[in-house]
Amino acid sequence: MSDRPSVLFVCVHNAGRSQMAAGWLRHLAGDRVEVRSAGSAPAENVNPAAVEAMREVGVDLTDQRPKLLGHDTVESSDVVVTMGCGDVCPVFPGKRYEDWKLEDPAGRGVDAVRPIRDEIRARVEDLLAGLFPTDRP
Repeated sequence: MSDRPSVLFVCVHNAGRSQMAAGWLRHLAGDRVEVRSAGSAPAENVNPAAVEAMREVGVDLTDQRPKLLGHDTVESSDVVVTMGCGDVCPVFPGKRYEDWKLEDPAGRGVDAVRPIRDEIRARVEDLLAGLFPTDRP
């Protein structure tokens, strides 16, 4: 892994969980981490409830768009975090993979998305601590 690791968040539609995780990592890590997200069957837009839930905590997702997962994106990432994408995510030797079991925010209102958002933040904080263990007090 390089001095600036690359993390890819993957879910099916790249419209909720992966977008919130990417938003949290950009927010918490700044430019220390290259942050990517993609989906195996991207939606047209990011879930409005996810956008609103993240806006409430000062993370802006309004400029994000769902993107199609490509082999090259996985291959050039150091860490790949999957969130319910099943077997569609390609596996490359030497990559660190994590599979996060999270509720899908699709079709839910902002009240139901908030706990998912908060769980994702905790997982991103743990991921970040593992990427930069010397930053811990």
